[in-house]
Parts: sequence; C-alpha cells; structure tokens
Amino acid sequence: MTGETDRKAYKLGLALSGGGAKGFAHIGVFKMLEECALMPDIIAGTSVGALMGTLFADGYTADEIKELFTGREFSEFAQLQLPKAGLFDSKRFRYFLKRHLRTKNIEDLRIPIVIMATDLDNGESHEFRSGPIVEAVTASCSIPIIFSPVVINGVHYVDGGLFHNFPVSIIRDVCDKVIGVNVSPLVSQKYKQTIFHIAERSYHYMFRANTLEDREMCDVLIEAEEFGLYKTFDLENVETITNIGYAAAGRAFEKVLRENKFETLVKAITTKKNRALQP
Repeated sequence: MTGETDRKAYKLGLALSGGGAKGFAHIGVFKMLEECALMPDIIAGTSVGALMGTLFADGYTADEIKELFTGREFSEFAQLQLPKAGLFDSKRFRYFLKRHLRTKNIEDLRIPIVIMATDLDNGESHEFRSGPIVEAVTASCSIPIIFSPVVINGVHYVDGGLFHNFPVSIIRDVCDKVIGVNVSPLVSQKYKQTIFHIAERSYHYMFRANTLEDREMCDVLIEAEEFGLYKTFDLENVETITNIGYAAAGRAFEKVLRENKFETLVKAITTKKNRALQP
C-alpha cells in the first residue's frame, strides 16, 4: 500500500563523480539534459562534480560552463608553493569561484546541492548543504598532498573522493530516480614517477574502489572508458571531453528508451527526438 509517507522528497536526483578534468564530461551531460528539458531536483557532487554541479545549480547553461574553462591553463587555478600541507595553493581557484558564482551560499542555489568533502581531522565524510559555496567547493576539490586542506570552522577538509567519489548513496533514499555520471574509470596508461603523478595515480585507485556500490544504485548510469584517457589536470581538451560526456549520455538515454522503465525520461527523450525531426 502506498501513501503520503512513501513519497520521496525529490523526483530526480543527479550524482556527479570526481575525476579532475574528466569532469568536463559533466558539461556534456548537462547539455543533453537541457535538450531533453529535464532538470534535476537535487544534485550531489564530489570534487569536480561539486564544481560543475554548483555552476549548473547556480543557473549557468552547459555552454556557459564550457566557456568558463575553455582556453585556460592550470596555473590560473593553482599556484606552486614550497611544500607545506600541499604542493599547490588554491587561492586562485577561490578567486575564480568568487568572480563567477552568482550565489554566495549553498542553500540559495536554484537547485539544491550536496557538496561532498572529507573531514581530515576526524576521518569521516562530510556533506555541505548550507553555508559559503566557495569554501565548500574548494574543500571538495582539494586532493591531499597536491592541494592544501581547506580550514572551515577550525576543521581541515580535503577532497570528498576519499570516501564518496561517486555520491549516489547520499541522495538515493530521497529521490524517486537518480541519474549518475561517473567520470573516473581507471585505465592502464603510463605515468611519471614524480610525487605529483604518483599521488594522482594513487588517488585514482582509491576513488575507483569506493564507487562500485554507488554504480549499482543508479537508475541511469552514464560513464565511458574514454574518460580515463585524460589526465586529472588536462585543460587542453575541454571541448573533446565535453563531447564524450554528451555522447555517453546519449547512449545511456537510448538504453532507457529501449527498456522503457523510466517514464519521465522516456517522455523527455521522445519529445527531444520529435523536435529534431520537425522541419
């Protein structure tokens, strides 16, 4: 028997994984959602997923988000420092966020979002659902060793991927359906024997390991092996990675159409296709 108590708080949730520059694929998924006129009711994001999800929740279109990163270099977001708590300082990244975000506090965004970070002092996952956006997103993106931890109210926070790189479980129970975008598959490729690249590779293994259960919780899972071909800080292939994300979303949505199990999404895809056929 169903009743009022069985209703979920949100119809559609969108979970966005971490993965560095591979997260530009999220932009392609946003583009597909826009074309289907299908917007999430809540977003959960880790690291770059938190960054992209926050911009989307702040009212930016997919094309506008892509424009923000096209033609930029890593040095515009991070400055090398004498190793203290991290190889890079994130002041430039904070400045980028302050300059471009239209909303200051998480709770005021157009779409509710859960930003995942890791409480380094207490060894546990932390969900930011309110408070200043800039600090929360910076914390969520701060890969240990590579970036210094972010101190918020006296607590040191780092990348949310240590515990929840693919935060489907964070919103699963409050959503009727969840679309998940996992941009962190691990493929075999050569890497440099430097502290920077060894740390990057090590975290990839850790992030991959804690995504397995979350992948199974998605109603629609969007991922592609091609994501793994790009480096964490690759800002030279924004367009290409975005297009890979768009294509991966298209394949996932076509599967939904064939299986006919997700009524709202099926209607949205069908409407999109019908529009495309109109002269």
